[in-house]
Parts: sequence; structure tokens; C-alpha cells
Amino acid sequence: MPREGAAADSMSFHQDKLPSRPEIFDFHGVSMTHYFTDNWENIQNFQARPDDILIATYPKAGTTWVSYILDLLYFGQTERQEVVPIYDRVPFLEIIISSYSGIYLKKLLNPCSASMLCSLHISTPLHTGKDLVDNLPTSPRLIKTHFPVQFVPKSFWEQNCRIIYVARNAKDNAVSYFHFDRMNNIQPEPGDWTDYVHRFMGGKVAFGSWYDHVNGWWKKKQTHSKLHYMFYEDLVEDTGREIDKLCCFLGLSRSDEEKKRVTDGVHFDNMKKDNMANYSTNSIMDFKISPFMRKGKVGDWKNHFSEAQSEQFDEDYEKKMTDVTLQFRSEI
Repeated sequence: MPREGAAADSMSFHQDKLPSRPEIFDFHGVSMTHYFTDNWENIQNFQARPDDILIATYPKAGTTWVSYILDLLYFGQTERQEVVPIYDRVPFLEIIISSYSGIYLKKLLNPCSASMLCSLHISTPLHTGKDLVDNLPTSPRLIKTHFPVQFVPKSFWEQNCRIIYVARNAKDNAVSYFHFDRMNNIQPEPGDWTDYVHRFMGGKVAFGSWYDHVNGWWKKKQTHSKLHYMFYEDLVEDTGREIDKLCCFLGLSRSDEEKKRVTDGVHFDNMKKDNMANYSTNSIMDFKISPFMRKGKVGDWKNHFSEAQSEQFDEDYEKKMTDVTLQFRSEI
């Protein structure tokens, strides 16, 4: 259950002001914020369908990229892609943004999302990912989560759903998460880069330890046959090849022409310019600080880590990454 007093400090604002940044707290052994735990019981009782597809990642590991790929593979380039943002087409299951005034909710959501919520009779002030999932008009439903494997609602396993996990090398993931935390007003304050690196290594960021996350899902892959584990670096290296693998895993037959259209459509530069993919319609993010889609490169960590930081990180990594079968590339 959510920690006591979460509601009391969840938001403090006056109409046009942004909510205060949330605090990290320990939740069943994982560092979390109230935005992802306040709806805990409803999330755990979520009823998955056999054809649901869950996209699971540690934050900033390629979630939106793979979400967009799957959306195009299943539903093609339709009017929906041009008017409904990716975060509504592939809802974030565990998020709950509550206690907003009607005025702020309108600022938070783009007009399409706001009208969608009204048509679903979801009363303000409340915005939950579960509500959006429950009311998705598409089949299959594409759903995203950042939960570590042990937090995933049991119905996904009971229904034997297909799950796609995307992992990114730790150093690039840390850098991307740092910039994301700087610009996202419902993420904890990141502090400076030096402090952030230490907190990332210690798992004191939302959704906890990167090491526990990637290892937990890797271990689950060994027992859940419908779990496809993929790597961000492989997607960067050869997007078409990885789309072929996804089609094989999902049992999709798509022509070479269709797959090329998807590959071109999800090119980083194209997505960065697409307002329905780049989160520019979501006003909880401050694009004056950093874009949501920043570089999409492998090896950008070299522009942030000092030599001493890199050495310390590598030593810590060697201690925590004990499963030699899980290998990452920090450059390609």
C-alpha cells in the first residue's frame, strides 16, 4: 500500500503553478515516488487480456521508441497517429496524477487527451494510466510499464501475455535519466551530475536499481517463453533487423515495404520532430531545460563521465553484474 502521508505531500501548487517535485521513498524494497504507488491496489488487480502486449523497460531505455514501432506494426500510419500522442496510444499503466485542479489538468493534457478523458467519463481531478488502458479502443492493447519484474500485475503472467523488455547500457541510461529528471516536473530533483551518478549506482532513483531491474527481467526470461528481451544498442545498430525479430516474436507477417516504412518512421530524427511522439504536448515536461528526445546515441556517456567517475562506476558494475550471460555494449 502507499506510504502514510503520501497524499499530504503529493502536490502543492496554485492553479497555474507546477506541482512540487516528489520525494523518493522505499516501497517494498524499491525506490519509488507516489506517482507510481498511489494506485497500487488497482494496478495489482489489473485484468490483462491474452492479446495484451506489455512493453517493459527501466526508464529512458527506449520505451517510446519500441512503443512507436509496435504501434506502427499493428495499426499502421492512420489519422490516430496524427492526433493522439504516443503516451495515450500506449498508456503508462502505473502512473497516477491526482489532486489537480481542472485548470491544471487542461494544461497538462493536450486537447485530444482531455476530450478523450471526458468522453470516458473519467472525472477530474484524476488521471491514471490504468483508466486509459481500460478504455483503449485498439486490439491488441499496447501497454507500457517501468515496474521491476516483481511488481508486474499477476494477470499478465496468468494470461500468458507477450512481453517485450528493452534494456540499455548502464552509463548511457544514467545520462539519459539524469537529463529526463531535470526536465520532468513529476520526477524527483536530480541534483548535480556528480550526486546523480552516486544515487544511480545506489538505486536511489525512481524505479530503483538499474542492476536489479535488468537482471530481474533477464532471469524471468528464462521461465516465461513469451518474453522478448532486446537491447537499445542493437536497435541503434540495425533497427530493421530488430524489427524483423519483433515481427517473428509477435507472429506478424509484414511485407518488406511495410517494415521499411516502419523503420523510416521510427528514425530518431523523425520521431524527435513528431509532436505526437516527442512529448512536446505534455506540459509536465520543461523543454526549455532539455528535450524529451535528446540524442538517442550510444556512447554519449563519454561526454558526461569524468575518468574517475567512469572508473568508479566500472568497479561498482563489476560487483553488481554477476550474471555473465547478460552482456551490454556501452559503445558500438
